Amino acid sequence: MNQQELIPHLFRTEYRKIASVLCKWLGIENMETAEDLASETFLAALETWSYHGVPPNPTAWLYTVAKNKTRNLLARDQLFREKIRKNLSQTDVSEESNPIDLSEQNITDSQLQMLFAICHPSLPAESQIGLALRILCGFGIEEIAIAFLSNKETINKRLTRAREKLRTEQVKIEFPGPGEVAKRLESVLTTLYLLFSEGYYSEIDDNVMREELCLEAMRLTFLLIDNPQTNLPAVNALFSLMCFHSSRFEARKGDAGEIILYDDQDESKWNQELIARGAYHLSQAASGNAFTKYHLEAGIAYWHTQKADTKEKWEAILHFYNQLLQLEYSPIAALNRTYALSKVKGKEVAIVEARRLNLATNPFYFLLLGELYNGINDQQAKQYFQSAISLTKSVAARQVLEMKIKRLDVDR
Repeated sequence: MNQQELIPHLFRTEYRKIASVLCKWLGIENMETAEDLASETFLAALETWSYHGVPPNPTAWLYTVAKNKTRNLLARDQLFREKIRKNLSQTDVSEESNPIDLSEQNITDSQLQMLFAICHPSLPAESQIGLALRILCGFGIEEIAIAFLSNKETINKRLTRAREKLRTEQVKIEFPGPGEVAKRLESVLTTLYLLFSEGYYSEIDDNVMREELCLEAMRLTFLLIDNPQTNLPAVNALFSLMCFHSSRFEARKGDAGEIILYDDQDESKWNQELIARGAYHLSQAASGNAFTKYHLEAGIAYWHTQKADTKEKWEAILHFYNQLLQLEYSPIAALNRTYALSKVKGKEVAIVEARRLNLATNPFYFLLLGELYNGINDQQAKQYFQSAISLTKSVAARQVLEMKIKRLDVDR
């Protein structure tokens, strides 16, 4: 991996670790300072490595620089030190007496504690998720804005208010007690779900997928499973969903980096170990009375690990989508449900349902219509695919749509 690829990769994998440990060490009231120190560490890497080359152990270099920058800031800024000491009461934040611990165990503990601290009930759900995506997942403001179908200015204001609220509430970075876990877990799971989704299909990145985001979401989710207080059915269902989807990573991408659609994927490239692991955690999710959207989406994902185009498969998928829309409506789920309907009851029935959705600003809406009209009215299908191209931001997605149009022209 060359330097141009290495620094963004390390930012994705290490920024959140450094920021979490520094937030815990400095206190949540100094969250922005911790974020700034983490960001300055990567800026230093960009400047230094460009001239002197990449060090033998880049991660260790980043951790050392983060420690030194924190120590230097405390040493040179008397006013900052006084503010920190005042806010932290009797806590001594000097590096000598209270060293910054960037060990693997403390990084793990800090991230989990930080995740639950951010998902504090005093914050609105969208602020909890946005702040967690920013600090723990290293998302940029534009990425968060897209995840919330919002704009950068709104997200910046939301995050600023959230940080201030956590300062006012004097939230501690620690694992919550048993009674608090359930209150915060829903937002925690939503954050991890969004992280995985951004990696699995990015709206703003030209890559087909960003596997490091998916793997990080799976790692954080497994931290919850590994903790007795959070090893709950919903957590297992979410992890199961992630396993099923990630089992097709290798098959989703061609040699030139292009997207390979589900019907064209080589089933032999599907990771059977991940499919088996997903099945295990889906069975674990069945314990108790909890029933969440993650259970339903995991069920849908399971059936997509069965390549055969059978009536049983699509009836099961349609049933899960019907339940999912009753539990929590979303436009994407409605679109996917309509495709499943076409496999069960035919394209003509599905076209009627699709037109009722009327999602004229959504590229997936026109993609669906193009698929449904394919073979019924190919010229109309072509127009819908072109409409989808005009709305999508992803280069990889546009390439897929252009290929669909070429196939229609060939078949005519």
